[in-house]
Amino acid sequence: MEVLTISSKELQINEQIRDKEVRVIDSDGSQLGVMPGKKALELAEQKNLDLVKIAPQATPPVCKIIDYGKYRFEQSKREKEQRKNQRVVEVKEVRLSLNIDTHDFETKRNHAARFIAEGNKVKASIRFRGREMGHPELGMEIMRRFAEAMAEVANVERQPKLEGRTMLMFLAPKPAK
Repeated sequence: MEVLTISSKELQINEQIRDKEVRVIDSDGSQLGVMPGKKALELAEQKNLDLVKIAPQATPPVCKIIDYGKYRFEQSKREKEQRKNQRVVEVKEVRLSLNIDTHDFETKRNHAARFIAEGNKVKASIRFRGREMGHPELGMEIMRRFAEAMAEVANVERQPKLEGRTMLMFLAPKPAK
């Protein structure tokens, strides 16, 4: 059984290129035209550089004469820079209750506002206990109040919804203008 790779991260270089004809681009970016693969490889070896297939899907495939080691180094540097600029958004949870007092409510709102300011999403939850299950409308009212209190810094990403004994609502930071 033969395994075919659809796309590989590694590029084909030098002897790995077995195409009869390739379009060659010189190290300075100028077009050298279409030529046999062996001749292109000889040209690259004369310049002490590598022949790298950069567009295998083209007809004929496009190869460039470059220093492959330097190319890989610069590529890894770019990828590292992209990873550094990437930010993972966390979901922070704020637990409310049905009979929450005003000061507790304000404290929870302040915590949520701090999480939003840090760029995280906030999951507001209310856990219904015992007979509280008979009054989901009270939970909806508290969630509505919480969403209004957070309206200037966050958008409601998912409306309050009762899932089992827990009512959940998700808030996300407002996009910067």
